[in-house]
Amino acid sequence: MLNGKNVYLGKVRSSIRELFEYGKKRKAEIGEDNVFDFSLGNPSVPAPAAVREALIDIIEHTDPVALHGYTSAQGDFSVRKTIADYINARFSTSLTADNLYMTCGAAASLTITLNAILNPGDEVITIAPYFPEYKVFTEQAGGKLIAVAGKVGTFGIDVENLKKALSPRTKAVLINSPNNPSGVVYGEEDISLLVKEIKEYSKPHGMEIYLISDEPYRELVFDKDTKVPYIMNYYERSIVCYSYSKSLSLPGERIGYIAVNNKMPEWEEVYAGVCGAGRALGYVCAPALFQQLVKRVYNQTSNISVYKLNRDRLLSALEEYGYEVVKPDGAFYMFVKALEPDAKRFAERAKQFELLLVAGDDFEAPGYVRISYCVSPQMILRSLPAFKALADSYKSV
Repeated sequence: MLNGKNVYLGKVRSSIRELFEYGKKRKAEIGEDNVFDFSLGNPSVPAPAAVREALIDIIEHTDPVALHGYTSAQGDFSVRKTIADYINARFSTSLTADNLYMTCGAAASLTITLNAILNPGDEVITIAPYFPEYKVFTEQAGGKLIAVAGKVGTFGIDVENLKKALSPRTKAVLINSPNNPSGVVYGEEDISLLVKEIKEYSKPHGMEIYLISDEPYRELVFDKDTKVPYIMNYYERSIVCYSYSKSLSLPGERIGYIAVNNKMPEWEEVYAGVCGAGRALGYVCAPALFQQLVKRVYNQTSNISVYKLNRDRLLSALEEYGYEVVKPDGAFYMFVKALEPDAKRFAERAKQFELLLVAGDDFEAPGYVRISYCVSPQMILRSLPAFKALADSYKSV
């Protein structure tokens, strides 16, 4: 007998992917410019010129046998050292190459990390709204995902809700900031209060609770006064899962890393668990060519000013049309309150205006829809009349 759960996952796509496929079909029917697809978080700006230049140079001047051969299971030492040195210089940490594990993007980082630390029945707490695959990743590792609601209206961390969810089965708290789907950044106050609650609960119980930070959007913040706290500076038992998919516009290349905080007393055991989980899952040796690439362009970012322009235009217009919007501080997502209680029905109605929006139910935030505005500025402008018409259709009811 086959594994029924995995067969189900293979047959049933996420609603985001379903909507994306629907959008492709509609574009073929009525023309690409007539469909406003805000479903998928696929970067719309090209990778920096430095990426192309580095790739050409690497390919032309590196021995092909060495370039395309295996690296160490956890990644090339010089790549890991370069990234560790960069993190140290930027965030005043003291990591070494032996705290880094190169991965096939953030999904692999999270999957490996969860498999490294979880035993059957362990619980992982996350803050809603959250990326739906967290549940898939956690359950695959034998754990149970516990979602707690964020603050009403702002979706910051609600520490009272978190406190109620902590239990003797809690093994980790998983956060994502800037957040997918809301674009909200958890500021220093949020992180400090979160850490305080974890410490106050775990210490008297003699527990080891890990704080995992999922950071594919760290570089995508738009305002100078917006800071994304680095969790290693706040909590010893912390693990960072990073991806270059969004910062360098390389989602299809699948390259990222896990950083294990060397301030935690048992960091060597945790790192060994990461290496072991990578081995068991078949995730050893991330793509060698792109390991060499990030060694050269680790401090570059794509032109995120395009996303800021899109955010500002869309935010201004939607508020003018009467929508209630949670202002995103980063990433390239916007959470908008549906104009009726049922967000799924609202999203279906939006299709009448060729607007493809993802219902917040999938992120455990009913009543909202996610707009992924990593699209061209021209599409934003073309879509505004449709958003207005959708809002006006509710006024006439």
